Amino acid sequence: MRHAEQVTFGGSRLDRAGEIRDNPAVVKFARQAADSRAILFWRGKPLIDPRRPASLVRLPMDHPVLAEAVEEPILLGREDGAARFAFDISDWTPEALDDAALGAFLDPSEQRHPALGDDMVFAELRRVMTWLTPRDAELAATGKAIISWHESHGFCARCGVKSHISQAGWQRRCPACDACHFPRTDPVVIMLITRGNSVLMGRSPGWPRGMFSLLAGFVEPGETLEAAVRREVFEEAGVQVGAVNYLSSQPWPFPASLMIGCQGVATSEDITVDPVEIEAAMWVSREEMMEVFAGNHPVILPARKGAIAHFLLENWLADRLD
Repeated sequence: MRHAEQVTFGGSRLDRAGEIRDNPAVVKFARQAADSRAILFWRGKPLIDPRRPASLVRLPMDHPVLAEAVEEPILLGREDGAARFAFDISDWTPEALDDAALGAFLDPSEQRHPALGDDMVFAELRRVMTWLTPRDAELAATGKAIISWHESHGFCARCGVKSHISQAGWQRRCPACDACHFPRTDPVVIMLITRGNSVLMGRSPGWPRGMFSLLAGFVEPGETLEAAVRREVFEEAGVQVGAVNYLSSQPWPFPASLMIGCQGVATSEDITVDPVEIEAAMWVSREEMMEVFAGNHPVILPARKGAIAHFLLENWLADRLD
């Protein structure tokens, strides 16, 4: 697919500086360099300047707010040779915190830290991902994903002892059994399933009214991507799929998925929904999908911009899948 890396969170070609992660002296030097910068997170939300065009805030490494970090910083990579580190200050509690908003499907709330300017806010990445440049989006997604992994993998999976951060944030090492643990990424197939002039759309229980998307599901151990596409579509909608090919991928840090976009050709048409998997499914013609994108469809809302489902559907409509 010619436009594969134009998907949100992809394509900025960030230099991840992997060759220095296991060299503490070099990482320490990078933390002290005048051109290094800190990217700040609070409960998974990156610090941004929301004024359009919005941007990811890069703080100097001696900013006082960084003293509130709960763990060692994570080396995200380099921009123009200068290091970028992710810091997490999730222990900070804002005044008048709206817990209900934090748990919402799309959190609209913003938090301002008293040590930072009024033009800096912590904002939910799903909400602002399309506001950011490709580089800012990749840095934010990388930081959010690896911080989330550290939050949920603080103890050794082999012996249960609390593990320690190593390799500039890209490993956890157990001090008891010396086991090494690395950031988790869960592969998920998301499928553009077509039959003639139509595409298969579905919705999960609990989604906002009118929200439909492409079918998706986790790849199981010992399974190829092609087999996962066929299994998931049949399990969720009862539709048989023949030929399958890869289109594009998207890191999706909610919390730790790699969305693998595939195209599949349906060999059957009748839909039988598994209510445990999804709430509804339907075939949508190109003409109907154009109405969806225009916001004129009576049932389906436009796909969320920034998500790979929107990206694949947009390219399908424009006949740019080759």
